[in-house]
Amino acid sequence: MEPSKVYFTDFHCSQRQSRLSKLRNLIKRAGMDQIDFKDKFVAVKIHFGEHGNLGFIRHQYAKVVCDFIKERGGKPFLTDASTLYIGMRNNAVDHLENAFLNGFNPLSTGVPTIIADGLRGTDERLIKVQGAKHCKVARVASAIAEADVLITMTHTKGHQVAGYGGTLKNIGMGCGSRQGKMEMHSSDTPMILKKRCIGCGSCVAHCAHKGVSIVKGKAVINEKNCVGCGYCFCYCPKGAINCKWDEATTVMVEKVAEYTKAAIGDKPAFHINFVTNVTKHCDCKPSNDVSIIPDIGMFASFDPIALDQACVDAINSSVIFEDSELGEAAKEAGETAENGIIAAGDGHNVFQMVHPDTHWEAGLIHGEKLGLGTRKYELKKK
Repeated sequence: MEPSKVYFTDFHCSQRQSRLSKLRNLIKRAGMDQIDFKDKFVAVKIHFGEHGNLGFIRHQYAKVVCDFIKERGGKPFLTDASTLYIGMRNNAVDHLENAFLNGFNPLSTGVPTIIADGLRGTDERLIKVQGAKHCKVARVASAIAEADVLITMTHTKGHQVAGYGGTLKNIGMGCGSRQGKMEMHSSDTPMILKKRCIGCGSCVAHCAHKGVSIVKGKAVINEKNCVGCGYCFCYCPKGAINCKWDEATTVMVEKVAEYTKAAIGDKPAFHINFVTNVTKHCDCKPSNDVSIIPDIGMFASFDPIALDQACVDAINSSVIFEDSELGEAAKEAGETAENGIIAAGDGHNVFQMVHPDTHWEAGLIHGEKLGLGTRKYELKKK
C-alpha cells in the first residue's frame, strides 16, 4: 500500500493570520473540499469536554470546519455520544448542558449540537464489521450511522486505558452507543454498585432476558440470563449499574478499531487532529493537568491510521516538560533535564512511558488489517 498523505501546520502565526485561518488553509490544502457536501447531513464528531476540563478543542475551531462545510452546501451538526460513567455527559440533557457551558451552542458555532445516541444512550444502529475478531456487529450511535459524511476533530492526548487517545479513540469509542461502549470496555456482564442502588426496579422493567432482579431492596445480576446488552444501566436513575472495566487493554483498542470501521462504513470521512495541551489523561475527567510536551500543531488526513501514527511520531520526537507526569517518568528512566526541559530522545515511546500497562499500538495494527488505512505516511508540511 502506498503511503497516505498527512498534512501539517504548526501554531506559529504572523500578524496577518490566526490559528483559525491556518486551520481553514490546512483542511483545504488536505483536500477536504473534494468531498461532495451538497445537501448532505454531515456529522462533525468532537469531544465537548467534561465540565471543569479545559483541554478540549475550542468551539471557534469547530465553527471554522462547519462554515467550510456550509459554504459547500452541506448540513453539518456537531455531535458526540453519551458516556458510560456518571458525569455531565451520560445522557442527552446533561450532555447538551455541558456542551453549552463549554461554548458549543448554535450562536457560537452556527450549527446544531446533537447527542448522537439519543436521550438515554440507547438510540443505536447495528452494523456488521467485516474482518472483526471481537465485535462482529457494532452498536453505533444512530445520528452518526445515518449521516452521509463523517468529519472528525480530535484532541490528541493520553488515555488511562487505551494509552493513546487519537482519531481511532474519538471515532470508535466516541461513536458507540452506551451499550457499544460497554461492549468495548467489558467482556462480561455488568455489575451493581450497591451503595447507589435504591431498588427502584427500573432495570428489571427494561430487561428482556430476566437478567436482573431486586433482592432485599437491591438489584442483583442473574449471570445465567444476562446477555450483557447494557439496557439496564442506560435506564438506571442513580448510575448504580456499570460495566466491570475488565477488558484487556490490547483487546479493547482492537475493539475500538472495529467500531471505527463500523462508524465510518462506506461514507466519505475526513479527520483533523490537534496536538495541543497534550496530557497524560483524556478530556473525560473534570480537570486536566499541565501539558507533557510543548504544543505541536494541527494535522489532517483522509486516512485515520496514518494520521494517528503521524501524531504519535511527532509527540515522540518532541522535547518533554520536566515538571509534568511524563517528565517524572523520563527522570525515573534515567534521563536528565536542563532548564526544565528533557531533550527529545530516539527511544521515546511517550504513551507507553505514561501508561506502561497499555498497548496503544495494537489499535493501529488491527485497524490497518481491517483496511482502515496504513501506518505509512508522507508528511506534507507548510
